[in-house]
Amino acid sequence: MNVWDVVKLALIVATPTLLGALVVFAPKWCGAIADRWHAARPQPPEPFGPPIEQLAADLRRLLRLHSELTASAHLAMRAHRLWAVEAAIGTRGIEAARALGLEHPELGPHEALSRNQLHDLLMRLAAAGLVLPARVGPFTSDGRI
Repeated sequence: MNVWDVVKLALIVATPTLLGALVVFAPKWCGAIADRWHAARPQPPEPFGPPIEQLAADLRRLLRLHSELTASAHLAMRAHRLWAVEAAIGTRGIEAARALGLEHPELGPHEALSRNQLHDLLMRLAAAGLVLPARVGPFTSDGRI
């Protein structure tokens, strides 16, 4: 028996094991190759949040609602609703500030902006070109931005 015969015998014995390993590990190898291929391709940028147009429309709607509530609601109902509307204005205002690249206060999960912070944020948004209603209630001394 020469070396060539030993090599042929080893291939005959190892072939079923190699084919079994190929069947078991080929999907993992193909998945890893596909992941690297996908990671190597440049991905288009994804938006951070809703479009700025939607944020501006939401802010205008919430500011109008705030103005209507301050003018019409009964005191007991008004306090709760005003707090909720001001919290929503603050949340949308911070999202708009992020979208426009403006500085804004960072809030925890159960925090809300004070009226002064809300006023400052709305003023920065208006100065950056976001179209807001001319009258925004008690956030400014004369009710105007």
